[in-house]
Order: sequence, then structure tokens, then C-alpha cells
Amino acid sequence: MTFPFTMTTPAQFADALPAQADAVVIGGGIIGIMTAWELARAGQSVALLEKGRIAGEQSSRNWGWIRAQGRDLDELPIMQEAQKMWPDLAAEVGDIGLRQTGTLYLAEDVAQLAGFEEWQRAAAPHRPGAMMLTGQRLAEALPGAKRAYAGALWTKTDMKAEPWLAVPKFAAAARKAGVQIVEGCAVRGLDLVGGRVAGVVTEQGLVRTKTVVLAGGSWSSLFLRRHGVNIPQLSVRATVAATTRMGDVNLGGAVDKRLAWRKRADGGYTLAPAGFHELFVGPDAFRALRNFAGLLWQDPLGTKLLPAAPSGYPDGWRTPRQWDDGDISPFEQCRILDPSPNAGRVKKMARDFADTFPGLGEVTIARSWAGMIDTLPDIVPVVDHVDQIPGLTVCTGMCGHGFGIGPAFGRITARLALGQEPGFDVSRFRLSRFTDGSKLIAGPNL
Repeated sequence: MTFPFTMTTPAQFADALPAQADAVVIGGGIIGIMTAWELARAGQSVALLEKGRIAGEQSSRNWGWIRAQGRDLDELPIMQEAQKMWPDLAAEVGDIGLRQTGTLYLAEDVAQLAGFEEWQRAAAPHRPGAMMLTGQRLAEALPGAKRAYAGALWTKTDMKAEPWLAVPKFAAAARKAGVQIVEGCAVRGLDLVGGRVAGVVTEQGLVRTKTVVLAGGSWSSLFLRRHGVNIPQLSVRATVAATTRMGDVNLGGAVDKRLAWRKRADGGYTLAPAGFHELFVGPDAFRALRNFAGLLWQDPLGTKLLPAAPSGYPDGWRTPRQWDDGDISPFEQCRILDPSPNAGRVKKMARDFADTFPGLGEVTIARSWAGMIDTLPDIVPVVDHVDQIPGLTVCTGMCGHGFGIGPAFGRITARLALGQEPGFDVSRFRLSRFTDGSKLIAGPNL
């Protein structure tokens, strides 16, 4: 096992920095890669610039779920478009572990089951194929489970893939389509002329362009703040572990109140604690407290507060918020967010998995890691033009849901950057919702 990627991972994409391009994409996660690929398919010359490694952050650290189940209703049509795209992508790039295995949400009690039923009814017009399982049907879907569940929400058409295989292969395909990809090249800021995008200033020099897409994940807010654009984006630490090869239970993604798991292509399981994240408190956390208050109130125990981020993190106490183009930027000082996992949670996950499926035998953790999930107060992203800076489009704040939906949001973002209609109603994801007085309505976060 070689996941996730870090700065010790050899660079695979070291194209020369172009002097100019029709479009520049900042960020080498799945959103940035798919956006760049779509722009190249549309005939644009494209440069994708990544300060660390392709898929170095959440795009190689996520669970590998490709799910429509539990989605925000405004995301659901976009997710269904992504699910149409994934098989075609796999056919083009080769084996990425793509399988249609379904998603299973397990209800511990009647109240939780009622919440799943409410989403099923609301989502019914979109026909996601979700159904409720109880009794014998649930037992057949989850053989060997010791724990008793009131029932489950099941969406058969959901998929899974291996992120550490898929995202680099998508990047290679984008490069084949003409995208110039430069790893280890941080973008320090925008070059603005008359308030409009005229290029990007990188650590290797200037790239002239009139079109920039920011897909910077947890770093997006820091980049935008330098240019006077504020979004209430925070990042939370999420711990993940990988077991050694084990027997089969359900083959897709599943989650109960304690634990989420997914069978990987190598025969082990990816485990993560359900409904638990850790927030490093920094200046942005204080600034965004008002926006996040409702979400924290709904689930006061779901996020543990930690006093300070590691040095150099986007919301670190000593991380610069302003710098000159000639200065070494925060993006160079911390190339990849690679937080240490919560060791106590890793041990608890192993115990919980063994308790749920005693027939599997001893649960051995082969590796554990953590990532920083960029999140917004209503648990849906920003996908929009930045009106204050013509030529700049942003796609960020995927809230831990970006891997599966990434291909479709990449297509939408490319269309927006080209001045085209997005093809979907993306009004819920507008940037102005944080400043126009709109009431923020949190997505289901199931």
C-alpha cells in the first residue's frame, strides 16, 4: 500500500511552466484535474499548477465512495451525472477499482431510521434508487453483523473506486489531452490589470492568462483573502485507517453511528470514525464562528476543538494572510497538509469493527493517516465566478464529498470558466450566499 501521497512521493508531472495559457487551474486534486481536462477537451491551452503533489491532499486521503445516497438535493442531479461519467472514465484510463457495490446507511434506532426515510422521500423525484431495508433483507445485505440495527437506507447504484489509483490516472489522461501539469509549483497570487485577471504569479515565474480556476481545497480561503475575497471556509482533521486483507462483509460503503467502512480492491477495509472531526482553532475559526454556529449547535459533539493548527497550516496562528509576489508564500512553506492521525481513534475503530463483525477475526491496522477536509457552514461547496475579480472562477468547499462528484463539478466549473451555461442549477453554490443576507440551510450531511 502506497497511499496517501506526500512530498516523499516522486513527482510524476514535471512539465515546463508555460509563459502563457488560455486557462490556468490552481490545485491538483480531483476537482482541478477534471476541470483542466474538460477545458482541454474544449480546445483550450491549459496549465494546471500544484504546489505539492497531484492528489496529495484529500484526493488520495478520502474513503473512495461514489455515492448519490444522502446527498444534498441540489447536489443530487450533479452526482447522478458524475455516476454516468465514472464508467466512461474508467474505460478510458484503465483499472481504478471502480465497482457498483451500493451504499448502506445503518440506523441504530427508529429515530435515525426516520431521518433516512425523510431523505428517501425528498430525493424520490430524482430517482436515486434508494430503498429501506429491515429484517431479513437487512441481514442479507450485512452478513455476519453482531450489532442489531433498526434498519438501513440502501442505494444499489452507488459505486466505489480507489482514489490513489483514479486521480493520478485522470491527471495522466488530462496531460495526454494537452494539459501542462507542473507539480511542486505554488501559485503565489493573481496578476491583476485593471482589476481583471491577467495572469498568475508562481514561484517559478509569471504565466499570462485571462482565465483562472481556483480549486485549492483547504487553501482556497487563504488564497482568496489575499485578494480581498472572504469565504467562511474552515478545515477539519479526519482520521482514516486501512486494515490488512480480511474476509467479506458488505462489499460497498457502509456506516453506522460509530464507524464507516469500505472494502478495498486489495482485500482490506478502509475505516473512519462516523460523525467525528477535529477543528484546529485559529483566526479564521473565530471569524467564521457566527456562520458555523448553527451547524455546531446541531451536532455539538461531532467536532472536537483543538487549540492550534500545526505550523504553516492555512489557519495557523502564525500563517501570513498577506505577502508580496516576491515573497515565499504559505503555499511553499507547507506543500501538503499531512496531519498526524488521531491514534486513539484508530485503536477505537479497530475495536468497533471487530465488535461489529466478530467472525472476521482480529482486526489488524496496516496503516493510518489523516487529512484536512475543507468545509463550509451549509455543507455544500462554492462553485461560482468571483464577481470582484473578472476572470476568476472558484470551485471549493467540497466538505468531504468531492471525490465521487468531482468529475461532474469539474465539467460544470470548466463551463463556467468558459462563460457557458453550467448545465445544472448551481444557484445554491453561489459565492454571494454568504454576503447577500440569505439564510444558510445546511445540507443533510448523512
